[in-house]
Order: sequence, then structure tokens, then C-alpha cells
Amino acid sequence: MTIGQSMLGEFDQEMQNTRKILERVPDEKWNWKPHEKSGTVGWLAAHIALLPGWTTMTVNTEEFDYAPVSGKSSYQPPKIENRKDLLAAFDKESAEARSALASVSDQEMMKTWKLLAGGQELFAMPRVAVLRGVVMNHLIHHRAQLGVYFRLLDVAVPGLYGPSADENQATAAGAAN
Repeated sequence: MTIGQSMLGEFDQEMQNTRKILERVPDEKWNWKPHEKSGTVGWLAAHIALLPGWTTMTVNTEEFDYAPVSGKSSYQPPKIENRKDLLAAFDKESAEARSALASVSDQEMMKTWKLLAGGQELFAMPRVAVLRGVVMNHLIHHRAQLGVYFRLLDVAVPGLYGPSADENQATAAGAAN
């Protein structure tokens, strides 16, 4: 089993949990934000939906400059305006990411990958560290933020690692037995 293949169990669980929360993004609150410095529900949800694509990019490239000096990025995110678009983008990105993880060699996983901004190196580390420490942690962090947005909007927060306060505790306890 390769390193990438050994990551698939965790990847699958986190993608399942991520889809659960994205399924609850309310279209009618797409432009709501909790604070002037915060992103909107729609922006945050789209960011989460596209993060699995960083897995594919990390596996298939040696570096990425998200703010090139030329001003013309090689990456143009898809336009996501509602939950339907959100779920379609997430399903595509997560399927491609899973395929990349399943097929990448250990040698490639140990190669250094770099994140740049304006040609300046922000970090360089083995791909495996980028995938686990940056991509997955980043996704989980923002997914939790979206859960807080839901709480503020009175949207039921799904249980991700067990029941949430919004789920029927007795039903959840019975299912665990």
C-alpha cells in the first residue's frame, strides 16, 4: 500500500463529512456574513468545496504561485452561485482528488512542493506534508467556520464525528448501540 492509498480512509471520511455540511448551505443566505471582515456564506462554502482540488494540484505540480507578478493566475475557480453548483463542484474536485491520491507513488509524495506568492516562496515541504498539514487541515478549519455560520443562522449543524446538538440525541445514541 502506498502513502496515498493509506490516506484514502481518512480522505473518504472527511469528504463525506464535508459533503454533509455543504448540503445544508442555504441559497437564501448565500451573501450573508457574520462580520464585515468575514467572507460570505457562499464564498466560504465555495472555498471549502474547491479545497479538495488542491490535492490534485499538489500531486500533479511542483509549485503554485497564487499571486503571480504578471497578475495572470493559471488557476481560475469555477463560478459557484448556489448549493447546486457548490455540490457539483465539490463532487468533481473530491473525485479527482481521490483518484490522484490512489495513484500517486511514494516517491512523488516525498518530493518537495512549493507555494509561492508573487514569485516569493511561502513554504516548501514534501507533498505528503502539504496534503495532510495544509490541504486537509485547511478544509477542516473552514468547515468548522461554516458550522459557526450555521449556528448563527439557525441552520442545523450536522454531526460529523458523532451527533451534533441539532440531532436527536436519543436516535444517535440508539444507532451507536
